[in-house]
Amino acid sequence: MTTTAPFPTLETPRLLLREITADDAPALLAIHGDAEHMKWFGTEPLTELAQAQALVETFAGWRRQANPGTRWGLVRRAAPEAGLIGSCGLFAWNRSWRKCTLGYELAPQACGQGLMLEALQAVLAWGHESMQLHRIEAQVHEDNRASRALLARLGFAEEGRLREVAWWGGRPHDLLMLARLAGDAGAGAR
Repeated sequence: MTTTAPFPTLETPRLLLREITADDAPALLAIHGDAEHMKWFGTEPLTELAQAQALVETFAGWRRQANPGTRWGLVRRAAPEAGLIGSCGLFAWNRSWRKCTLGYELAPQACGQGLMLEALQAVLAWGHESMQLHRIEAQVHEDNRASRALLARLGFAEEGRLREVAWWGGRPHDLLMLARLAGDAGAGAR
């Protein structure tokens, strides 16, 4: 039986990274239901609250797995009552290989303010330290320029193309593989 450790709440100057709860389902629906904004996320847009509630359960379920993942909800420290503005997390943890995958999304109204950079700096540091990760991977659509620029600022290096590795919108998509090694941790995070 897997024991779940207490949720690792993180703080940055402007953000509180906390556990995602059932109360966050409406905010997740608003974010994940915006088809244009989420076109590179890699899933079909959500259309119903029940789908967002299932997403909350999926994220919570990561922590109960033998090789757990963690998904943080992002709220502004100055106004936590305003609710979730996005999420980010580490998943698909391979303990033996000391690697995992990074995922994230931000509400449209929160974009362009450096908030995800701030959140991911904290999450990546936590992953390297607490999970003892050597390698953190991210898969990004080549047309997602904002995400590619963000990952470059965080010290991720592009390693190649995964041909037709993902399927959404009724067709296959190539994704670029990027990774950051523990030795790269100081690179780019300015």
